Amino acid sequence: MSGTLILRPATSAELVDLVGQAAADASPLELFAGCSKHSVANPDREVQPVDLGAFTGVVDYEPSELVMTVRPATPLAEVEALLGQNGQMLAFEPWDAGMLWGNTGKSTIGGVIAAGISGPRRLSAGGARDHLLGFHAVSGRGEGFKAGGKVVKNVTGYDLSKLIAGSWGQLAIMTELSLKVLPAPRSSMTVLVERLSAEAAVRAMSAAMGSRMSPAAAAHVPARGSDRSRTCFRIEGFAESVAERARQLAVLLEGYGSASELDAESSLSFWRDVREAGTLQTAEALWRAHLSPAAAAKLAYALSDAGAEWIMDWAGAALWIGASSETDVRSLVAAHGGHAMLMRAPEALRSTTPIRHPEAPAVAALSARVRQAFDPAGVLDPRRFC
Repeated sequence: MSGTLILRPATSAELVDLVGQAAADASPLELFAGCSKHSVANPDREVQPVDLGAFTGVVDYEPSELVMTVRPATPLAEVEALLGQNGQMLAFEPWDAGMLWGNTGKSTIGGVIAAGISGPRRLSAGGARDHLLGFHAVSGRGEGFKAGGKVVKNVTGYDLSKLIAGSWGQLAIMTELSLKVLPAPRSSMTVLVERLSAEAAVRAMSAAMGSRMSPAAAAHVPARGSDRSRTCFRIEGFAESVAERARQLAVLLEGYGSASELDAESSLSFWRDVREAGTLQTAEALWRAHLSPAAAAKLAYALSDAGAEWIMDWAGAALWIGASSETDVRSLVAAHGGHAMLMRAPEALRSTTPIRHPEAPAVAALSARVRQAFDPAGVLDPRRFC
């Protein structure tokens, strides 16, 4: 965006006027605040950059109500720090998208929700979309509107929160959002089984997730160099409950291997690497794939055969994939019934490869109708993922 005039609306009214004028002129806009996901996009597009940095700050937060209302440009780190001071958390465990380009600390809460970012706890706590209670926004028509509310049992109107979360700002621009927050666990323990193959790890994770031990997260990191493969399960709750469930989980896993407990430092390191693709950051291209856990092991083997590296999260339902630009990761993922999003790559690859996985014709037609309803002039960065 060097050398380009950047528009900086300071109020919702100014944003409404700005979008309305863009719609009248058919001038596409690129909305940003922290810029942590700026390069998750096709670089060959003409857009007018709009800095939403003025929309920052906590509007309302009463810990006893388990709801926080915040403006979208508020840094994710600031939100998590405030919640941590009150023994609470964003239960969907978002990752800082700045890690994609070595620019951590820039992610904003609005960007996290707009991109639908969820970490390892997604398995047990739900995704970002499940924690967005309501929001204020400006549509591509240049009209301000609000949806949902500030209470968990909100039942009025259409559930637009599920639609907006994960839309990447291509339907509307949030100016305020209300989130459900939860108490942080009193205690946590990571149970480890080493030396499992991808196939055995998927079976072990499936067994654990279907058990009464209720792991909060399950992930598998394959062997690399002299490091053994590691399959880990995170147990959370009250200390007594955590200890007993971890013991029972170790018994359940006896058929797969001997289970042990990771110490606190190793546990933090493991889950951070899983959440942020730590061991794959040197890869030329970084992908995020989602698929049925039943197909995860076969995909993992196919990726390894193609020279790609991977980390398995969500008990096999999500994979981080690191590969060269020449590796056709998307075709491999599609062949196993999944879809893949290109999260980081050189400009040449991003210019020739759609960022998002191409939609099936019926889904694409539905998506087009939804976008037409919210943004008929196509001003909310319509070519970002082309």
